[in-house]
Amino acid sequence: MKSSKSRKTRVLKALADDVRLTLLEKISESEVCACELPRFVNVSQPAVSQHLKTLREAGLIEMRKDGAKRLYSISNKGKAILKDVSRW
Repeated sequence: MKSSKSRKTRVLKALADDVRLTLLEKISESEVCACELPRFVNVSQPAVSQHLKTLREAGLIEMRKDGAKRLYSISNKGKAILKDVSRW
């Protein structure tokens, strides 16, 4: 029970931040390089990296490496949750 509750808490905390929600919405449009994301949220690259880590730990996004780039895409869980949130 505790682990299920912990996962739910992680997701809700990840969605509770406007920057993370904006990043999730942008990533849901298509796979995107982390280097492109700061301009959409007007925060520094290190701050974006911390937000991406939170989203990834919540299971909302996935990351793959392509050389030196880190490319992010929305996970199936992230798609389902974003769809639910958009109806709020």
